[in-house]
Amino acid sequence: MNTKATEQTVKTVILADDDTAIRTVLTQSLTRAGYEVRATGNAMTMWRMVAEGEGDIVITDVVLPDENAFEILPRIKKARPNLPVIVMSAKNTIMTAITATERGAYEYLPKPFDLKEMLSVVEKGLEQAARGEKSTTAQPKSEFEEELPLVGRSPAMQDIYRIIARMTQTDLTVMITGESGTGKELVARALHDYSKRKNSPFVAVNMAAIPRELIESELFGHEKGAFTGAAARYAGRFEQAQGGTLFLDEIGDMPMEAQTRLLRVLQEGEFSSVGGSKPRKTDVRVIAATHRDLRQLIKQGTFREDLYFRLNVVPLRLPPLRERIADIDDLVRSFLQNCEKNGLPAKTFTSQAIERLKEHKWPGNVRELENLVQRLVAIHPDEEINLAAIEDEFSAQNETLPLQLNEQVHDLSDAVEKYLTHYFAQFGNDNPPDGLYNRIIQQVEIPLISAALAAENGNQIKAAKLLGINRNTLRTRIRDLQLTLVRKNNIT
Repeated sequence: MNTKATEQTVKTVILADDDTAIRTVLTQSLTRAGYEVRATGNAMTMWRMVAEGEGDIVITDVVLPDENAFEILPRIKKARPNLPVIVMSAKNTIMTAITATERGAYEYLPKPFDLKEMLSVVEKGLEQAARGEKSTTAQPKSEFEEELPLVGRSPAMQDIYRIIARMTQTDLTVMITGESGTGKELVARALHDYSKRKNSPFVAVNMAAIPRELIESELFGHEKGAFTGAAARYAGRFEQAQGGTLFLDEIGDMPMEAQTRLLRVLQEGEFSSVGGSKPRKTDVRVIAATHRDLRQLIKQGTFREDLYFRLNVVPLRLPPLRERIADIDDLVRSFLQNCEKNGLPAKTFTSQAIERLKEHKWPGNVRELENLVQRLVAIHPDEEINLAAIEDEFSAQNETLPLQLNEQVHDLSDAVEKYLTHYFAQFGNDNPPDGLYNRIIQQVEIPLISAALAAENGNQIKAAKLLGINRNTLRTRIRDLQLTLVRKNNIT
């Protein structure tokens, strides 16, 4: 007998599931692990056992023949607050995870589940009960009345759902990382919309979209006359988000001065507006996001390490679409429904078209897939979008690949990164041609030198100074790159 499953007496597991095969497999596994199992196929028997004081932990499916387990959970938590309840469900959506947490479940596991994980969760649940801890129960929203903010049933997304469900019950700072187009703002909104702050503002601000010299004013506000052009007092984003959630997107683009002020807010819970002298108390949950490697920025000296640790209390990595290909069916179905809601004609994708979508690399992630679905619905004449339509779309993209950088670009490094992502995606399993380094350097160097020469009206001395290189080096590069100069008669 497994000693972990026993203390002084054998622990009893109440198991409720109307699927005989699942009951059999779980009963055998739990028995081998040293637990006593009381199994049933209905909610009434489960509730009777709980009400009579039986069992040390409950495992239940959500959908039972006579009653939904989510309706029973509040009664269980009221009758026996310390009894851990593990919820299983084949309806693997974010709302399932959130509803399970709101109703007071100890843990939610999607079907099909891993038996080792189930045994581990049972063991931890019993340890929590032994410590006298209990789950909090919030007023839930009906799963069937909500529009799902996130879509996907893959294992990668199930992990995301469970973290989001736990974090909606706290005010912990969350750092969301992931490639562009993975849905970072959707996750931030879900964390807000299903939290106790849901009736207060959700304010989103993109650090990369604001001029660096205005970021402090934008975040913390300014007083009238604080600087030239400040004709009136401005309430910054922290003040606008009071009592709610402030989502700081692309946090890696925040200048150091603003980072210092943000760190003070997180440490002290107060801030001062630009030009103001009186600190203001703030009650705001901060959620940050970035597609950049903040640890690398710390090494480069452009991001504060102490701020990183303040923001990265709960790290949440969103997987790129290539790691959740199984979700493409659900995503396409969701995007088609959204298109129809927005007045576009109702259409479907053939199974061959869906399979072709699963073969694509998706460098632009979910955003790229959504754009493609919207475009095909809008321009494709037939009610059914077939394989040929998908192939035509991908062929058109490959022909104009260098121009397919429609995502927002934050800086030169970001632009190059996006270009290279698209560049490698076109080759699939084939090897790209050699010599990429020199080609990229040349593609950056030509517009850089041309722009410097144009800015200085063709004067190489001034252009070399602007670039920070030697005049002879500039002349050599002009010759090697065969650049056409702006005004040759002015070259000195």
